[in-house]
Amino acid sequence: MPRENSTSLEATRSAAIPRPGEVFDPVARALDWLGDKWSLVIVRHLLAGPQGFQQLRQRTGIAPRVLSGRLKQLTDAGFVETVEGEGARPRYAATANGRDLEPIIAAVARWYVHHAIAELGLDMRRFDETSPISILESLPFLLREERAADAQLTFEIRLEGDGGGVWAVTIDRGSCRVEAGFAANADVRYTADARIWCGVALGLVDARDATKRGLLTKEGGREAMDHYFHQVAHLGRDALTPEDG
Repeated sequence: MPRENSTSLEATRSAAIPRPGEVFDPVARALDWLGDKWSLVIVRHLLAGPQGFQQLRQRTGIAPRVLSGRLKQLTDAGFVETVEGEGARPRYAATANGRDLEPIIAAVARWYVHHAIAELGLDMRRFDETSPISILESLPFLLREERAADAQLTFEIRLEGDGGGVWAVTIDRGSCRVEAGFAANADVRYTADARIWCGVALGLVDARDATKRGLLTKEGGREAMDHYFHQVAHLGRDALTPEDG
């Protein structure tokens, strides 16, 4: 080993090891603020608009005490603020600083969709009892951006049974927006039991089979949602060429 390299190595070995807080590492310092499991999850839901405490619980499953504590921390840090709600109950909203976290949240979600599911071999059957709204509100992260780049169309989703309701899913040239309520001019309309639609959306239920059995109806144009959105159960097998339904 050359003399100068040996000397440099000895100096490195003898140097004091700093405490983590003394090291300027932008990733580590950002995670000091955002590294808690629930921080980005809460902000993610508030990006869609102000939410009440119970609404946040329904969307996240966070225990009341934990949610209360995280909301206080996020408010103190300037990422969340309280706004007027119905009656005496406040609602929570993302501040400008909170909205600046949107690219980070989207990147984390897309990393999970494009890498973690397939590479970690996750079993998506664990989500077969998930709520329809959690899947619907995740659709912007599941968008196949290369296929949606020039698309302009709206899907209307009508779901019956537990967790049912009506939603409009709009694709507009590479972006996706999900809103509760009927679509004024839907290009394609799906109607199904909420559980069946969740299974189809995740790729756990075959759309063509569900249609043949009368469990899922489709009206309007030929465009299919699974052409424009990843079905997470397929990502470990054939994410690039799923069957359109």
